Amino acid sequence: MQLLVFILIYPFLWVISRLPNRLLYGLSDGLYFIIYRVIGYRRKIVRNNLLLSFPEKTFAEIKKIEKEFYHHFCDIFLEMLKTMAFSQKEMQQRMVFPNKELLNIFFQKRQSFIIMCGHYNSYEWLLSLASQIPHTSYALYTPITNRYFDQFIRNLREKFHSYLISRYRAIEEIRKQQHRGELCAYGLASDQSPSDSPKGYWRSFMGITVPVFTGAERIAKQFNLPVVFCDIQKVKRGYYEATFTIISQEPSLTAKYEITDTFTNMLEAQIRKAPQYYLWTHNRFKHVKIHD
Repeated sequence: MQLLVFILIYPFLWVISRLPNRLLYGLSDGLYFIIYRVIGYRRKIVRNNLLLSFPEKTFAEIKKIEKEFYHHFCDIFLEMLKTMAFSQKEMQQRMVFPNKELLNIFFQKRQSFIIMCGHYNSYEWLLSLASQIPHTSYALYTPITNRYFDQFIRNLREKFHSYLISRYRAIEEIRKQQHRGELCAYGLASDQSPSDSPKGYWRSFMGITVPVFTGAERIAKQFNLPVVFCDIQKVKRGYYEATFTIISQEPSLTAKYEITDTFTNMLEAQIRKAPQYYLWTHNRFKHVKIHD
């Protein structure tokens, strides 16, 4: 059954990847109408997330952000498929890294490092960095249940020389690589919503106390890997610019949760600057702590 579903859907994905930009974004506008206006895909979650995050905004302002988000959401989905048809040269024109030289410091010091980002703007195209730096690049991901679509996504994300590591065996793989002395760049989207364990780390995010994902910090401390934040900004439709800021060069010397706090503060500032580009369909406030 999994193979049949993949065989039926794949031809449509292939055709979409070959569309010229005008048709691609025309399709995106039509997809917006269906997903937002007709189906209302996760609209309750998106609106609740926005209302919780921006209590100071009027309902009209919330609706404006909501509509702009769904337009962007459709864009990045189709842009991900467009990766199938991109050459490396075309990808480098669409995803630019103005200060990628900053990362060469770690190569010169013979260090692996971690890139932390949120689900903001074209986080998928961040993987194209792999073809522009000397480190071997890996991204942690959650495997898809349908193994054929899982391989399809792997092929897309690994097209420009990055590799994927299942988050379920990340520590084991990183340990092996670091033991062998490999120089690696590890990308982690660190804004997932973890379980609501009372032993977890809870802190404010967009003004709401929630459990915060600390996996990147734990990996950084365990292997003493420097950490950088990636800020991805949309230049125009289909074009992005990603810049890097060092969070910590010596994670083993940082206070507990210092790296996580710094990342979360930077992510929040990024979101507040242009909230329509954050992935609001994630139920980021599934677990909240109510204060008296």
